[in-house]
Amino acid sequence: MAKLKIVLAAALAVLLLVIILQNTQTVETRVLFISIEMPRAALLFLMLLIGFAGGLLAALGFSRRSKAAGGRASTGGSTD
Repeated sequence: MAKLKIVLAAALAVLLLVIILQNTQTVETRVLFISIEMPRAALLFLMLLIGFAGGLLAALGFSRRSKAAGGRASTGGSTD
């Protein structure tokens, strides 16, 4: 099992290296009134981080709601 983890980690590292090397062109990104120039790989990584943080915050928000409701998930229907 440990060898499988090492092989998967190495494959992911190679894939990440290929993605970075293929996306070195500088791109201009506009956010409201700000214009930012950065390598495309950096933009991809930044979007990955923003998406991960948004998903994590959403998951934490949903878990707090279910704990506040008594630990049961709301089904939205009646149990009559």
